[in-house]
Parts: sequence; C-alpha cells; structure tokens
Amino acid sequence: MSSNYPIMLRLEGKKVVVIGGGKVAERKVSGLLVSGAKVVVISPEATEELQRLSKSGKMEWMQQSFCVDDLKGAFMVFAATNDKTVNQLIKDSTEPHQLVMMVDDPDGSDFHLPSVVQRGHLSIAVSTGGASPTLAKKIRAQLELGFDEKYEDYLEFLFEKRKWIISEVADPALKRKLLTAIVSDEFLHSHDRERDFQLLYKELIF
Repeated sequence: MSSNYPIMLRLEGKKVVVIGGGKVAERKVSGLLVSGAKVVVISPEATEELQRLSKSGKMEWMQQSFCVDDLKGAFMVFAATNDKTVNQLIKDSTEPHQLVMMVDDPDGSDFHLPSVVQRGHLSIAVSTGGASPTLAKKIRAQLELGFDEKYEDYLEFLFEKRKWIISEVADPALKRKLLTAIVSDEFLHSHDRERDFQLLYKELIF
C-alpha cells in the first residue's frame, strides 16, 4: 500500500469549486478562504453562513445544480453534496490535472485534509491516513496545548528576523549563529525579543 505525499499548497488566486451548500461545504469554504483561494460554491441551496460570505463578496455562490461546465478552470474540486452518486459524477467529470476530494469517499479522492494546528506562520498537520480521524483530532488537541498562542507572535518574529539576517548579514558563519540562536527557548519565552536580538547581534559582532 502506497502512502500519501504530504504537501503545503499555495492556493492564492486559484479557482476552487465546492459543490454542495450544507455544513460540510461550509467548513471546507471557511478553510479555503483563509488560503486566499478564489472559491466558487455550486448548489441550489446554501447555509446562512455561505449566503453571507457570498453577499460580502468573499466567495461566489452559483445557485444551481451541478453541471460539468462548472469545473472549467478549477485547480481543486470538493464534491460535498449529500448524494454519493452526484459526488462520484463530479469526480468522473474532472480533468486529469484537477485535484478532487469526495467528502464521502476518502479512498476515491485525490487528497484529504489533515487535522491542523495553526499558530500564525506555524502549521502543524496531523493525519492518520484515514485510519482514524478521531485519533488525528485527539493528537491535534494535545499539540494545541503544547504550541499555544505565544507561538503566533514568536513565528512572526522569526519570519521578520530571518528575512533581515539573510539580506543584511554578509558573513555566513554569523548568519548561521543568528539563525540558530533565535530558535532557542530564550527567544520563545522572551518578553522583549527585539531587545534580546539586538543584544545578541552586538555580542556576536564584537
């Protein structure tokens, strides 16, 4: 049995079609909008939240039943109706280059969504390969305790400082020392990371 290939996709500006307007589709759309994807929902009916998102311009809702032409230009497709036959029809109607997820058939899908802990730039994905989504959620809950909200600010600090170090520090050895030092527990728990970084930088260059 082959294993899944883990990957982080950039969906910003890419067309993602979600067929279905229920709570499952709503959950998929919520995650997609965070990624910057261009989301199009196809369904005769939609939840109040999906209608609100459509009215606010955050996504497009085409109030109609599915037809093959709806898939044109889609990078990714979610078959999220409550009809297994329709979901399979959607899968069969896609082009070979389109990634498809059927919410009621993980084994027949091109991908599945892991359980995710998100702390700003930090993303921790947990997957059991379909063996037990419940276990994946349990592990995610444990990770949420270990990687709490302080990691959001910390990752923003690391992001900005890495850019600065790479662009402003010419000495390769000094670069390595700085990049290694800022991922220490000292910086994670610091109350003033900018001050501590400046002190470290001065210490290393003199």
